Amino acid sequence: MAEKAEDEAEIAIEESEDSEEWVRVPLPRRREGEIFAVAEQLLGGSRIKVMCEDGVTRMGRIRGKLRKRMWMRVGDLLIVRPWEFQDEKADIRYRYTKTQSTYLSRKGMIPEIVDIF
Repeated sequence: MAEKAEDEAEIAIEESEDSEEWVRVPLPRRREGEIFAVAEQLLGGSRIKVMCEDGVTRMGRIRGKLRKRMWMRVGDLLIVRPWEFQDEKADIRYRYTKTQSTYLSRKGMIPEIVDIF
């Protein structure tokens, strides 16, 4: 239970004055090597050039699970996991919406190198 709370942040979206809706936002799992990144260039063939929070530009591969479900655009905030055997490549794990990105930016959860929101 403590792991789940550590890996997710909550967003309160006001529907009206009386009620609020809570939305969970996944954060990178640092123990698994996941980090924040920003999409720089679409390369085609399910590949994207990404700028990671550690300052390295990598070629990101969109996993099959996300390929048709979440369309990627230049400037999107992503969670990526660099490959262990080729450091210049990474798997894209998650794409944040603009609302989620601005929330994380306001809360100071995004490192400055990738904070363009």
